[in-house]
Amino acid sequence: MLDQMEGNGVTRIFAEAGDRCGWPQAILFDLDGTLIDSVPDIAAAVNELLSQDNLPPLSVDAVRGMIGNGVRKLVERACAASGKPVEGDRLDQATDRMMGIYGKHLTQHTTMMPGAMEMIVAYHGARVKIGVVTNKPEAFTREILTHFGLDAHVDVVVGGDSGPERKPAPDMLTHALRAMGLSAGRALMVGDSPADIGAAKAAFIASIAVRGGYTKVPADELGADRVISSLMELPAAIEALKEPV
Repeated sequence: MLDQMEGNGVTRIFAEAGDRCGWPQAILFDLDGTLIDSVPDIAAAVNELLSQDNLPPLSVDAVRGMIGNGVRKLVERACAASGKPVEGDRLDQATDRMMGIYGKHLTQHTTMMPGAMEMIVAYHGARVKIGVVTNKPEAFTREILTHFGLDAHVDVVVGGDSGPERKPAPDMLTHALRAMGLSAGRALMVGDSPADIGAAKAAFIASIAVRGGYTKVPADELGADRVISSLMELPAAIEALKEPV
């Protein structure tokens, strides 16, 4: 079921960008919670990190709610939740350890979200440019995309360490579009979290939120222009967004 959301003014975006018929020319996807279910591997890495400091493990569901603002923020939240908050140099050191741990098993238990492969292959085949814009480190992102055979269908990858300020700032999205040679009005952002939809709003890019991702805020409350329950609903949501209001 598709729900019409108040969103960030798709009508105005189309009015400024021109013809709806060729829209979108680019789709920017978040990674974790949108294209892949990576929380089992992330939670395993978090708990290995915590065990090194003799801290109690966290549940998969607890870790799920901590994902979305980069590895450093994840480590900060996990340590605080386990009863030993860290900051400054100690947080930097813990983040480095977490990177080493997680980097060894990025895809051991990670799976693709329903419809992710089908949508990326189909839209890329239709000459829509595909971007993956994630707060996860770029090298990790590229390794995961290659593992699942998505790398050949993705035009641009922007990771949390690629340079631009991370989501929910608009910088990563605008950086991806500059690399594609496209304006914000020709693009769509698809994500599952406040960071994704917030970044789209700040960049004046239309957005679709996917239910079932990594956020404590329900997808229906993120303020996206459309909400879907599965990526398989993406084509219908895009067509609905193109309808005159």
